[in-house]
Amino acid sequence: MVTTARDEQAATAALRKPLQRFRVAAFVTGVGLLGLVVVMVIRYGFDNPGPSAVYSPVHGVIYMVYLVVAVDLALKARWSVKGTVGVLLAGCVPFFSFAAERAVTRRVTEGRKL
Repeated sequence: MVTTARDEQAATAALRKPLQRFRVAAFVTGVGLLGLVVVMVIRYGFDNPGPSAVYSPVHGVIYMVYLVVAVDLALKARWSVKGTVGVLLAGCVPFFSFAAERAVTRRVTEGRKL
């Protein structure tokens, strides 16, 4: 099957909104992970579990939203299982979600699979 420039533009246009949602979710998740690191330092370094009790469930909800948005984009962009799992795990490590967001954005705008 031959793909034309018009087909590629249509595919990229169809992924514009899911990609934007993913970018926002990845950024919020990255900032949320950094906040979780601060809360964990307060909890274990200063023996104060109060902030952790409030923030940890909030972070869990943020990560669940990230998972849903990333899987949505993965299905629409037809990523491999390996690439999808990598992006999902990137939301677990501080600073990795920022790197994953850049890599995903670059690949999706170029029309390449992950």
